[in-house]
Amino acid sequence: MSDVPSADRPSAATQPGAGPRNEAAAVLRERDTSSRYRTDIGWWGWIVGAISVVFTLYHLYAALERPFNNWMHGSLHLAGATSLIFLLYPASRRLLRAAGPVPRWRRALTGAGGSVPVYDAVLAAAGLFCNLYIFVEYTRLTGNSVQVLGYSDTDHLVAILGIVLVLEATRRCVGVPIVIIALLAMTYAIFGDRSPLFSHSGMSLEGFATDTFLSIGSGIFGTPLQVSSNFIFLFLFFAVVLLRTNIGQFFNDLAFRAAGKYTGGPAKAAIGASGLQGMVSGSSVANTVASGSFTIPIMKKAGFKPHVAAATEATASTGGQLMPPIMGAAAFIMAQNVPDLEYNDLIVIAVIPALLYFLGAFLSIHFEAKRHRIKGLPVDELPSWRSLLVRVDLLLPLVVIISTLLSGLSPMRAALLGIGTAFLLSFLRTSTRLGLRGLVELLSAGARTALPVIAACATAGIVAGTVTSTGLGGQLGGGLVDLAGGSFLLVLVMVMIACIVLGMGLPTTANYVVTATVAAPILYNNFDVPLIAAHLFVFFFGILADITPPVCLAAYAGAGIAHANPMAAGVSALRIAVAGFLIPYVFILQPALLLQGSWQELLIALVTVIVGMVGIASGLAGHLAVRASWLERVLLVAGGLALIYPHLGVSLGGLAAMGLGLLLQLVRRRRGGGDADAASSPS
Repeated sequence: MSDVPSADRPSAATQPGAGPRNEAAAVLRERDTSSRYRTDIGWWGWIVGAISVVFTLYHLYAALERPFNNWMHGSLHLAGATSLIFLLYPASRRLLRAAGPVPRWRRALTGAGGSVPVYDAVLAAAGLFCNLYIFVEYTRLTGNSVQVLGYSDTDHLVAILGIVLVLEATRRCVGVPIVIIALLAMTYAIFGDRSPLFSHSGMSLEGFATDTFLSIGSGIFGTPLQVSSNFIFLFLFFAVVLLRTNIGQFFNDLAFRAAGKYTGGPAKAAIGASGLQGMVSGSSVANTVASGSFTIPIMKKAGFKPHVAAATEATASTGGQLMPPIMGAAAFIMAQNVPDLEYNDLIVIAVIPALLYFLGAFLSIHFEAKRHRIKGLPVDELPSWRSLLVRVDLLLPLVVIISTLLSGLSPMRAALLGIGTAFLLSFLRTSTRLGLRGLVELLSAGARTALPVIAACATAGIVAGTVTSTGLGGQLGGGLVDLAGGSFLLVLVMVMIACIVLGMGLPTTANYVVTATVAAPILYNNFDVPLIAAHLFVFFFGILADITPPVCLAAYAGAGIAHANPMAAGVSALRIAVAGFLIPYVFILQPALLLQGSWQELLIALVTVIVGMVGIASGLAGHLAVRASWLERVLLVAGGLALIYPHLGVSLGGLAAMGLGLLLQLVRRRRGGGDADAASSPS
């Protein structure tokens, strides 16, 4: 920060060098499909840049003036996104790895060496055409002629081509898992009359295509894409603008100053910093790499094992997706799915579960550090309070956006005010001041950042539309309830497993759309579960797929930075985030945690949950007052689990078990037992 006096600049402990940054970029491109875009495309760069700038400016203009209805606006939204995806993302990652000089003819035909091949230019034009077709033909497609005469052959061809292009664009910039889910949904929709399970009448290919691509409010242009075009794009652009003001580095410095000097301080600071950054990030993996390039080397230097450092960062970055007000951009879709709940009420309700998640991670790391006697950083290696004070204005965009949302204004208006505030702040420092080139790069980056989310929302719309139109959701719910024998707890476990499986490899927004469409109705249609509780339950477990082995992408990304065993990092993340796997059960069984009850019920629920988390975290880490024996660990974990369960007798039994475990610990500490073990433990 050029405006910070040199004596008070953030410590080198929190400043990454070129090496870590390059390594982080390599890990991100390896682990995150959305980061595998072309970076050197010659003169095509001017075309891509121009489309990107116009794309971003259009969305800012549309947020102010609303020139078109949702369907027309959505068609322009998807038209620009699909054309940019085919120009930026190659058909195969191998095309990004071409080494040595490549003949010009091969660059033009295949894209090897970084150019845009002819076939991708054709696909980009086709994507533009299919979506602009809706815009141009809007009056006819919504008029009486289609209802009386039906769709034309051209309509059918455009719809089929449009679906294929959306799926291919999604495969390139999001990944294969969600495309496979969409293809399975399409197969079920068309051939449902031949399905041995959950059969339905089936559909023709033409009928499915027009329902999916040419219908208002469903399919590709359903709620996910409408929310993406109206809200999500603006908040993603807001996150890009924040990067230009270096607010991510400010979060790191603030967290390290606040927690860095205490036991296990670097890991505790990493949890705080990554949680703050995750509020405006839409990807657990990207947040893990961006924050981890700062935090993981410091955690390793302090004494944490590489796989634990990777797991800590992955756990915190994944939790950032759960943190209001943005919640990985899923909050806006959730607000549409819970019609009786305003968005500003939703983000207030979601705060307590998110904070409990981070408290659980904090407790796990605290006892892990205690067990291995890992101390904090020296104060002189931490950023000074003065260096933070002179940059406190960097929090203003978040303050503006949160206060605007809580005041009842629309998310769209809040995003615009946040963007404007962050943009104006960029002129206060030479390091963030934007010239003409910087402004163009900012607008271009805003469009590129949104592309994977737009593609994911469009493809998720196919899944959501199929589940709704075929009645699959109701049939799945009835089948699962029958399989569980009507047991509510067993159904919750099955829904949890389904959400983790469905969420593996999916970005946050698509993750929520799929789990909310398939799994959430099982809870609120078959049991007396509040709508918001059901949606938060599936959202939590869908997101936790990023740190759940075997497909724990965030943990794998952290392991790449830490040079650790990926599976060991995944298992450690599972242990550190154990509270995240318990909290959804708690707010289903104790709705007071979602403000669905009196303040007395909320207070009792909070106390029992927090005390229970202390028992579970200390038992799993193997340390409370001293290093724990196996008996003490069992007592602490079992007592913590029982204490969380909302039944007076069970909770009292859990409290007694925890008390016995603590008593044994205190007796051994007084006798000197456990300290010798701790002293000899590796760090």
